[in-house]
Amino acid sequence: MLRIAVPNKGTLSQPASQMLKDAGYRQRTDPKDLLCNDEANGVQFFYLRPRDIATYVGSGDLDLGITGRDLLVDSGVPAQELLDLNFGGATFRWAAPTGKMSGTDEIGGRRIATAYPGVVQRYLDDHDVKAEVVRLDGAVENAVRLGVADLIADVVETGATLRQAGLVTVGDPILISSAVLIGPELTGSEAGVAAGVSQLIRRLQGVLVARSYVMLAYDVRADLLETATSLTPGIESPTVSPLHREGWVAVQAMVRRAEVHRTMDDLYEIGARAILVTDIANCRL
Repeated sequence: MLRIAVPNKGTLSQPASQMLKDAGYRQRTDPKDLLCNDEANGVQFFYLRPRDIATYVGSGDLDLGITGRDLLVDSGVPAQELLDLNFGGATFRWAAPTGKMSGTDEIGGRRIATAYPGVVQRYLDDHDVKAEVVRLDGAVENAVRLGVADLIADVVETGATLRQAGLVTVGDPILISSAVLIGPELTGSEAGVAAGVSQLIRRLQGVLVARSYVMLAYDVRADLLETATSLTPGIESPTVSPLHREGWVAVQAMVRRAEVHRTMDDLYEIGARAILVTDIANCRL
């Protein structure tokens, strides 16, 4: 059976389980359960601490896992990102006391406090910067005030916590993270993919598309069809069917959810009518 790690708690846990449910996989009904067997799909789900998931996948003890890109990078294990799942977003940034640093070119030689030393060290190595990384388990905003570090590297959302500590962000983000599906790094003779991996990825991709698109249907005069379909080209092309009303056609096309209201307005303006929007539960493209 395919063995997959799922976050057992935290901000990634519920969205990860819901996405797997939407993809047709069974999930645990009791949050205390550490294992869920989905016999119908040939999958075992193991519920683990998000920070540990990359370690289990990188060692080959589990086939796949869902965790944060930040946790994957921080672990430093031989595992790779297979699919961005588009939830659990987080931005890692540098922060220093107001007026102390003007850019990331001043990081060299300083002490950096962080709960993600692997993320920070990779940045330093990639940019050939020498600095001291001070590992803390949390509340890194206090590190500068207490004299432990000169600046910090942490997840920044609104920046309110930083401002309370007298800190401001410096330079570009270190890392933009989100939930990702990961697998072990395969090289050379390790060719081949575990049974069910391709199917799982296709199913998750179907969920991602379904969440980003809706099905738009409308009626329009045949002489306006070219103009209408330029507004709704669909994924490959729209479906066009003749109506009983002479000179009119019915059109169906997938459109981006974020753009659907503007598209409906534009269609109405050119003369389309009976414009309907339907959610897509899942798909295969």
